[in-house]
Amino acid sequence: MDHHALSIAAFDQLAQAYQDKFMDLDLYDDSYDRLAQLLPPSARVLELGCGPGNVTRALLRRRPDLHILATDPAPNMLRLTRQNNPAAECQLLDARAIGQLAPRQFEAVVAGFCLPYLAPAEGAQLLRDAHARLTPEGLLYLSFIDDEAARSGFEASSNGQATAYVYYHPAAEVRANLAAAGFALVEEFRKPYPRADRPADTHCILLARKQ
Repeated sequence: MDHHALSIAAFDQLAQAYQDKFMDLDLYDDSYDRLAQLLPPSARVLELGCGPGNVTRALLRRRPDLHILATDPAPNMLRLTRQNNPAAECQLLDARAIGQLAPRQFEAVVAGFCLPYLAPAEGAQLLRDAHARLTPEGLLYLSFIDDEAARSGFEASSNGQATAYVYYHPAAEVRANLAAAGFALVEEFRKPYPRADRPADTHCILLARKQ
């Protein structure tokens, strides 16, 4: 089983546990507030790797006028998204396959912690794919774990029931890839994320605008 298939299987297996742990996490609320402030009225939003729909729910609570297409490659995650966000459109989709979507444009693309499950070249391609799907001056919301790529490797879930390959991305490299893909950085958020078995990770959230 390749890295991606392993990760998708892990998230599918742990969908309910993931929801229980992260659905009401408020660590990133200021970044959601900022994105909601920047979006135009009735904006169309594509979310990649939506999980149980926690980000979709956070955005719709702030901006009920948004039209969100929430996508994820794990069927059980998408099932929870539908339950948690009846107003959202949902579609089974791998973040690496944005080209499979019907031709349409969005005012924003949200990729919350997709990069930890994408190799560096795949992450750079995701930025180019998102740029192609955005309207002029559209927004990209991107979050990842900021650290050296050498840390990447297989990691067990917090409950020890599943394993996924986790990619770490240096923030400087992601910023450079954003610029190369045609984005201008709007704002950056950095969040210490406590870990039980090691020093805290640094979660990085970048808001960028299509140029």
